[in-house]
Parts: sequence; structure tokens; C-alpha cells
Amino acid sequence: HTGLQTVSWLFEGEIEHYDSVGSHQLINPGEVNLMTAGRGIQHVEVSTPNTKRLHGVQLWVALPDSARHTLPFFEHHVAPRASVGGASVTVFVGEMLGVTAPTTVFSPLVGAEIVIPAGMRIELPANPEFEYGVLVDSGDVTVNGEVVEPAHLAYTPIGSSTLEIEVGDQPARLLLIGGVPFGEKLVMWWNFVGRDHDEIEAFRAKWQSEVVDETNREGDFGFVAYPSGPLPAPEMPTVRLRARG
Repeated sequence: HTGLQTVSWLFEGEIEHYDSVGSHQLINPGEVNLMTAGRGIQHVEVSTPNTKRLHGVQLWVALPDSARHTLPFFEHHVAPRASVGGASVTVFVGEMLGVTAPTTVFSPLVGAEIVIPAGMRIELPANPEFEYGVLVDSGDVTVNGEVVEPAHLAYTPIGSSTLEIEVGDQPARLLLIGGVPFGEKLVMWWNFVGRDHDEIEAFRAKWQSEVVDETNREGDFGFVAYPSGPLPAPEMPTVRLRARG
């Protein structure tokens, strides 16, 4: 990885994490793993032998230019909880309802799991400077009057001061993610986030040389001792990658 953060959040199961800054950590529901790749990191994530069902999300956060060359680091936390109108809110990134997650961020963000009993309507305070996404995992959910099916994402642009969520006959579980719109253009390809095609091509060449061919275990990506070895990067496309905003 380069130029991004990965935020791992589980609903069920257990994951074992290793990385090239020396981290070794299990993650379970209610806990958050946040890995900041910065200038480069390599890692391994595997489900544990006792895990029969693995269910959750991994969110990728693009780092702003001011932070994308930082040294890589890893952190693990138990996420704090709050409640609103009978719903349980677990905040794993940013601040919400008076509780603040201890995870490190480089731009204004929020991430929370919300569990809402059947037949309930809640109103969440929103930051008008944020755009929001509501990812429904389960339940009959309406967001600001619009029905959102499970595995779908409702989007709310900047300008809202509240989010209204209503649940039908089945209890609901959803993720709320939000933040200030990312104002920089970027190119994302495989595990690399850069600013143009040439930069991505350079990241790939360095990965193949230093990691796959093991020419430099002390390079930007470091080294992880794992039996299966590193994954080679796919071949670059035959067209130039274009930046998106």
C-alpha cells in the first residue's frame, strides 16, 4: 500500500494482522484496526482458524498530499460507544454524539456502526461541511425519506445538519461514514494511491523489485515474514491512468 489508510471493522469473525512495521494484532467486533501506509507498507490479513463466518468492511481512506509521504504506522483500539433514541452507536473514526474515537486521521472524517431496534426512528446530528454515506448491512431502512436496501449506500451531500433514519419491522445495522469532500485529484490502482500515471508506475516497479524480488527489505515497503510470500502486482494497463477528483 501507498498513500492511504485502511480501516478494518468487523461485524462477525476474527482477523489476524501482520505488517512490515512489526505489528501483530487480532481484531474482533467492536475493535478497529487502522493501518496508515504513508510512503509504503506491506501487510498480511488472514481469518483465524476458529472463524466460521467473516463479515465486516475495510474502508480505504486517501491521504492528503501533506500526509501521504509520512512514515507508516499501525494502531488498534476498542471503539467508544454512545446512544441516541435507543440506538447503539459505536464510533471507530472521528467524533459523534460527544464521543471521539482514538484513531488517527489526517482530514475531518467520521465512521460509526449504528444498530437500531425495529420500528424506531432516530435523528442524528450532521456536520454541514461533511458529505455522508449510509451503508445498510441489514434491516428495512429509510434514510432522509429514501428506502435503502441492504448492501446499498445512501448518499447525502454537504449542507445537511441532521440525518433521519427510520427502521421497519426488522432491526437494522448500518455504517455511517462521512467527511469533508476530498479536494485533491488522485489515481488509485491496485494497492497504490498516487497523483498521476507515472507515479503509480514507479510505485509498482519499486514493489516488484524491493518486495517481490526481495532486493531491499529495508526499502519503503519493508518486509513481512509470511510463508506464502508477497503478491506480485498486476501488469500495468495498456492505457494511461487518469486522475479523478
